[in-house]
Amino acid sequence: MKTVFTPARLSVLPLALAAALPSMAQTQLKEVVVTATRVATRADALSSEVIVIDREDIERSAGRTLTEVLARLVSVQLSSNGGRGNTSNVFIRGTEARHTLLLIDGVRYGSATAGTPIWDNLPLDQIERIEVLKGPASALYGADAVGGVVQIFTVRGTPGLRPTAEVTLGSHGYRAVSAGVQAGTDSVRYSLGGSVTRDGGFSATNPSVPFGNYNPDRDGFDQKALNASVDWTLAPDWTLNAGLLYSEGTQHFDDGLGADTASALRSHVLRAGLNGKITPTWTTRFHFSQGMDRSEALVAASAFNLPGLFETTQNKWTWQNDIQTSAGTVVAGLETLQQKVDSSQAYSVNARRINAAFAGLTGKAGAHGWQLNARRDNNSQFGAHSTGYAGYSYQINPAWRAHAGYGTSFVAPNFNDLYWKSSYYNGNPLLQPEQGKNAELGLDWTQGDHHVKLVRYDNRIRGFISGGTTTVNVPRVRIDGWTLGYDGHFDALNLWATAEALDPRNTANQRQLRRRAKSQLSLGGDYTLGAWRLGGTALYVGHRFDDAANTTRLGAYATADLSLAYTVDKDWTVQTKLNNLTNRQYTTAYGYNQPGRELFVSLLYRPK
Repeated sequence: MKTVFTPARLSVLPLALAAALPSMAQTQLKEVVVTATRVATRADALSSEVIVIDREDIERSAGRTLTEVLARLVSVQLSSNGGRGNTSNVFIRGTEARHTLLLIDGVRYGSATAGTPIWDNLPLDQIERIEVLKGPASALYGADAVGGVVQIFTVRGTPGLRPTAEVTLGSHGYRAVSAGVQAGTDSVRYSLGGSVTRDGGFSATNPSVPFGNYNPDRDGFDQKALNASVDWTLAPDWTLNAGLLYSEGTQHFDDGLGADTASALRSHVLRAGLNGKITPTWTTRFHFSQGMDRSEALVAASAFNLPGLFETTQNKWTWQNDIQTSAGTVVAGLETLQQKVDSSQAYSVNARRINAAFAGLTGKAGAHGWQLNARRDNNSQFGAHSTGYAGYSYQINPAWRAHAGYGTSFVAPNFNDLYWKSSYYNGNPLLQPEQGKNAELGLDWTQGDHHVKLVRYDNRIRGFISGGTTTVNVPRVRIDGWTLGYDGHFDALNLWATAEALDPRNTANQRQLRRRAKSQLSLGGDYTLGAWRLGGTALYVGHRFDDAANTTRLGAYATADLSLAYTVDKDWTVQTKLNNLTNRQYTTAYGYNQPGRELFVSLLYRPK
């Protein structure tokens, strides 16, 4: 994992570590380029916390799904309604699940009915790189990006010919096969990959699950996925690109004693764009994208899981210009987003349109770095909203760097919050958008291959949308916290640690926001000896509450994972992963189980 202005993992080791390593010879750090500011930017020009996970990090991780990888490597918190394929939520810096924006190759992806990204049907084997931007990013990407942005970059073509393949067998009847090819010439590059996964699963629920949905059977998940892309150089500095990520699966979950529900999941991400240089310093981009997700109950034993159809289509047109100036890179553009929902639930309104204009400046001169962003969104339902961000960084000396940032954000109510009607939940068409203000301070120490970072953040949200019998706007919510981390390399030994302490609360009653722990700690490392690589991770999550009233407590838990890989030759690797070593029984959502001890064995073909 690469450090991007911030270490990829936050340490439990205090800054005293820096004093313990003063004599260590400095090495030239690898230049890391990210797209967190909508344009490729050197890491040392950023004032935001960004974490990069590459393909090697994904393969080394014990996680078998995207959310499992994020939990182990990024220090985010999760909640999940059972095993793979079931609903998962990602909480960045203690914010709501709807406060995380998920982009796949730049395409907005998620549900406009639930208001959250759809994590559960994304094929991990087709992901090449992940960037996680922590902190408010509405000024860059519009609504929803309150806690942060997760950017997924799928496999793309490369010159030459590079086939890949992977076969995995594991606990609970887990079987997965994937294969692909990356190829091309200097002018045309393409990729094609596919995967098939079968997970027999475990019981998603236990007797404490609400609404009597417990059924002690195995709840499995099947998935098929396809990823394709092409990049065509039309002329010097002009490229036409297109891509498709398609995934479909069948998810099973409990619907009462002796009864199950099966839902069909289908999603796709479609994109096409033209990039080129108008002048040596001016690059323009025209992009069209479509993100679609669909969930439909095929069999439902109770009315609780009906209506069974929810489909969101998001069409986006973007014109972006990147201009190099003496003050840095200027980004300016226009964007139109159309959201449309189709559901067996009747919504008073089933579509909205957001027109936006955005501009930004990212630059660096000597020890000083700066980032300025502004955006204006005009929502067809909720009118116009302006957001902004200002960040500054200062390189105190070769080892120490400080940064500060301030940003605003907003989130429009989703269609369920506004219009859902049932015997247990009622939307509120009078809801107003949430509006937030976020400030952060950070201190970064780097020497050679060793990084330590401390970050303090304070996020205040006005009009926080809270569910219940009827959805309402809560006057104020405050989420403040600290993160501390270490990421280092000692020849063949890599070590990392992250620690987070946060206080997510409703300021009116001082109650803790649901399903967020006040403390989380992760530790990990791997050691390479010849053809062998041994790794391990440990994760601790403090207690949480499952409800806004803080009456239903979810206990703290700790898990440990081990991995062992053997490189047969330069192209073939055998890998074994043992997850949840102690078979810890725990829940992240009341009444829903999480995996016990699991063993996976993989054979990978990755030509070098």
